[in-house]
Amino acid sequence: MSDPAIVVDRVSKSFRVYQERNQSIKAAVLRRGRSRYTDFRALDDVSFEIPRGSTFGLMGRNGSGKSTLLKCMARILNPDSGSIVMDGRVAAMLEVGSGFHPELSGRENVYLNGAILGMRKDEIDAKFDRIVDFSGVGDFIDQPVKNYSSGMYVRLGFSVSIHVEPDILLVDEVLAVGDMDFQEKCMEKFAQFRDQGRTVVVVSHGLEQMRSFCDHAAWLEHGVVRDVGPARRIVDEYADSSHAAKPVEGGGSRFGSGEVQVERIELLAADGGDPDGLRTGDGMLARVHYRANETIERPVLGVSI
Repeated sequence: MSDPAIVVDRVSKSFRVYQERNQSIKAAVLRRGRSRYTDFRALDDVSFEIPRGSTFGLMGRNGSGKSTLLKCMARILNPDSGSIVMDGRVAAMLEVGSGFHPELSGRENVYLNGAILGMRKDEIDAKFDRIVDFSGVGDFIDQPVKNYSSGMYVRLGFSVSIHVEPDILLVDEVLAVGDMDFQEKCMEKFAQFRDQGRTVVVVSHGLEQMRSFCDHAAWLEHGVVRDVGPARRIVDEYADSSHAAKPVEGGGSRFGSGEVQVERIELLAADGGDPDGLRTGDGMLARVHYRANETIERPVLGVSI
């Protein structure tokens, strides 16, 4: 890759998981100062590059190392080995309300959080109205944030982060808290970032979101990179793996317990005719051909497009 924004090179990170931990001096003396623990390897020799100006997704099951890797990128955690090179100004939105003080008002927290992220006061002054407008918490901006809902918390925090205008934005699952309108605004902002040559790295379990707005993705499994590549291919492979899908001769995949097998699907005009002349807004018929290997009471079929 000629001009990567982020280079992750053979990164590993382990944590201690304690079975018995010394809670007192007496316990430490009795156990001769030793606590019992095992090492949990959250990341194991992870390497990949993220292109500049792209939206990059990190996906995998819970405990696969996605959030740990993002925290290493944000310099919250230090890798045990390996290196991460970030080329540009970085802003991170990793937890709901990170950097907020619950007793301060939304207005005060905008200035506090903006300062933490490296913005000058005059810069925050100039962007304040845009930050509040994007977050949608205008009526409550002078209320203590401890009274905010989780959605208000994340909208205001995310709004501050993106108005830092970073070269690299790190986002960890926080968009799941926002409503549909806010998520659409975020998608538009990500598209603007891409057009401006900025880089977004996002962790999410929303596969359809990852498929639609990510250019590239990495699939982590037990701390190891299973695959890296175009987002659509990685999402499909991950989804098939999650459903224990089996390849079908001639293309596609099949998953499930096998009582019913879908053999093919036709997309037709509403009257069952040729669909070639269909236009936006026209009716459409989906015809599913399936084989039932045993009697199924009240079957339900669904088609996702």
